[in-house]
Amino acid sequence: MQLQQQQRRMFTAALLALVFLLAAVSTTEAGKKEKPEKKAKKSDCGEWQWSVCVPTSGDCGLGTREGTRTGAECKQTTKTQKCKIPCNWKKQFGAECKYQFQAWGECDLNTALKTRTGNLKRALHNADCQKTVTISKPCGKLTKPKPQGKLHLLK
Repeated sequence: MQLQQQQRRMFTAALLALVFLLAAVSTTEAGKKEKPEKKAKKSDCGEWQWSVCVPTSGDCGLGTREGTRTGAECKQTTKTQKCKIPCNWKKQFGAECKYQFQAWGECDLNTALKTRTGNLKRALHNADCQKTVTISKPCGKLTKPKPQGKLHLLK
């Protein structure tokens, strides 16, 4: 009988401990204040407007461009960014103009050049780009047609 009473006391104590624990957890949860959602700051800062890339030396390679934006509450209204101007045929269109090109055409035997056309894919940093461009390059080795028949040597 004593054993049963002892078991009942332990069961009651465990049950009370569980109830106390649940009450403590729910009180703690209720005491927490929900954080108000951060309000998105409405900024009056405008979009960055970028100048063309100006090479540091020469007419291609590494350079810088200036960015500006307007707005009374803007922390920063001007900044400088590094940029690169390709030192090849692309520089005639500007490094900010990206084109999707067709396959190279056949070689023009009169000029020894082949050409292809590119359509504007995207303009970076608000660049002023041509909608369509055409480029040319040397054909490479030209194989002249071999004469038909045998050559006769004059004596």
